[in-house]
Amino acid sequence: MTAFKSDFLNTLQERGFIHQCSDFEGLDALAAKGEAIAYVGYDCTARSLHIGNYLTMMMLHWLQQSGNKPITLMGGGTTMVGDPSGKDETRAMRTIAEIEANKESIRGVFAKVLRYGEGKSDAIMLDNAEWLTKLNWIEMLRDIGRHFSVNRMLTMDSVRLRLEREHEMSFIEFNYMVCQAYDFVELAKRTGCRLQMGGSDQWGNIIMGVDLGRRMGTHQLFALTTPLLTTASGAKMGKTAQGAVWLNADQFSPYDFWQYWRNTEDADVGKFLKLFTTLPLAEIKKLEALGGSEINEAKKVLATEATALLHGRDAANEAAETARRTFEEGALAESLPTVEIPRGELDTGLGVLSAFVKAGLVASNGEARRQIKGGGLRVNDAPVTDEKMALSAGNLTPEGVIKLSFGKKKHVLIRPA
Repeated sequence: MTAFKSDFLNTLQERGFIHQCSDFEGLDALAAKGEAIAYVGYDCTARSLHIGNYLTMMMLHWLQQSGNKPITLMGGGTTMVGDPSGKDETRAMRTIAEIEANKESIRGVFAKVLRYGEGKSDAIMLDNAEWLTKLNWIEMLRDIGRHFSVNRMLTMDSVRLRLEREHEMSFIEFNYMVCQAYDFVELAKRTGCRLQMGGSDQWGNIIMGVDLGRRMGTHQLFALTTPLLTTASGAKMGKTAQGAVWLNADQFSPYDFWQYWRNTEDADVGKFLKLFTTLPLAEIKKLEALGGSEINEAKKVLATEATALLHGRDAANEAAETARRTFEEGALAESLPTVEIPRGELDTGLGVLSAFVKAGLVASNGEARRQIKGGGLRVNDAPVTDEKMALSAGNLTPEGVIKLSFGKKKHVLIRPA
């Protein structure tokens, strides 16, 4: 393991964040002097960011902790184009109103892990719509486009893989890497930014920006990427039976977030403690060493610390206590995720398949049927055996709710309104 001069790169290396870097020596020297201004771009394709974005947010967190300056770049402009990376088909085009709404919904999450302000190492937030939407087409072709080789662009994974699979790529998508590269140059000029960070799938786009900066006369620019997030079993991380693990509490509750980490595979506990918590490495090493059933205690620490970082200590402790009461005492914890339904639906009889879909525990009636056959669904802790079962007011507990369970760890309360 290489020893760096900068706390920034040492921390990222020790915690497992580093995949590729364009120039370790140059970036290390810059970061050691507290002169590394770095950005990560976040497109506004949904109302919330997800776990994959959280990883790069943590990179910005450690950058700031080492005395360097982070920039969070909102993709108000690039979202209008659509990043083809990792996609086999064109992303759905979003209206400007949708993009603006998503942007506003996303903004608040960054302050959970970054400190914004006017100080030397305080984070700043910018939006690439500010410059991308003002580019004149002919000037853009002459001043920026002439620096790009189509031959090279065709070798980039985001383009090459789409073409190899004989899936169509639109002209607008082909230009995404041009927009992203120009972002880097624009930030270099406006803020003195020297580094762009991102996931490993962004390496080609980031390197394009480094090269464009050289051709357009900026100071030297650097690229740094983090590995693709996978579990020990090789699965892509950040997906559940209900969909993506969102960072906004209104789309993925603090309790669900806690449970997501509590369900981590044994072999991933140490890795995720390093990436998604700020616990000291010495403490993580002790937790990694736990074996047998004791590893579950390490998983609870992971769940609580990761949730506290994003949603606050109170929400994390409440989620941990809810889980303890639900699983260890068998109690009905009122702080379980709750879905309200019109009372009239219970009066007429709410089909059990529909109830589990409404609760978000399964994606479809078909999946609910399969889970019933496998004994995976329960109502008020009793196994569901009849897919034609209807829920009524008679199923309400003394607390006035119906508890739906998928497996041992996923529970939602249905509450008539």
